Amino acid sequence: MASLNAISPIGLVLGAILGLGLWLIVSTVPRLGRPRLVERVAPYVADLSAEARAMLARRPSGPAPVLGVVVAPLAQRVRAIATEWLGGNEVIAKRLHQSGSMASVERFRGEQLTWAAGAFVVGAALAIAAPTFAALPAIARVAMPVIGAALGAALRDWLLQRRARRRLARVSAELPTVLEFLTLSLTAGEGMLDALRRIAGAGQGELPSEFSRVVSAVGTGVPLSLALAELRDRLDHPALSRALDQILGALERGAPLAAVLRSQAGDARDEAKRTIIELAGRKEIAMLVPLIFLILPVTVAFALFPGYLVLQTGF
Repeated sequence: MASLNAISPIGLVLGAILGLGLWLIVSTVPRLGRPRLVERVAPYVADLSAEARAMLARRPSGPAPVLGVVVAPLAQRVRAIATEWLGGNEVIAKRLHQSGSMASVERFRGEQLTWAAGAFVVGAALAIAAPTFAALPAIARVAMPVIGAALGAALRDWLLQRRARRRLARVSAELPTVLEFLTLSLTAGEGMLDALRRIAGAGQGELPSEFSRVVSAVGTGVPLSLALAELRDRLDHPALSRALDQILGALERGAPLAAVLRSQAGDARDEAKRTIIELAGRKEIAMLVPLIFLILPVTVAFALFPGYLVLQTGF
């Protein structure tokens, strides 16, 4: 014990010297990769920009630039995966609007945190109390609550995505009928706002409810074009966005809205037909799975089993 205590300070000193040497070696390694555009332009605008002068100022040596170049691609990939699975605030806000939820991003994050905490507790309870997981290695049992928390947060985000996709599918199904109704109202002599008010009052569905919000916004003093643009950005539905862009362009230029909406309704009908044909093609391929892996083996077994029994009896 005395020898260990005597060697311990020497080891600390040697470790510090080794770390300092490695730091100096790494700091002398030239930076990998091509310089960024801002770094190439900085020498030419140094007399005009204080940021360029600060960028060109001599910096203390350190391995941070090298480590940053090495770790940056991995960090960007991890950030992209996290944004895709969990979503950033803008993505979450768009999904909440598309799903028809009135909750804020902060409330959704709180729900996501609650789901993650619940999954963490369940994973910890299974890792501690369940006899099935007692034979697992310690590192696996320690990782179970963390994995459970990540799965809980991802599950809550997946449910939101699923709800948004289903609502957008209902919007796609309602869009041709709504556009044709708008065309009939405009042809009958009503204005755009009156036609939207009629749809909001007579229809039941996702688009009539969205148009009801547009009518309410216009009633509070918001211009019609701005309310329609907010609806377009809020839902971010491709077909609806094209139709609303055409309506906004017609309102700005004074073009006849009935002809524009009639053409948009026809395009929506054609897109719905293409979607149905594509869905039928995918379902046709999916129907082959039970046919090949369930029905066909049973049929072959019924056809071959009698002959197998006859061969076994020695006929």
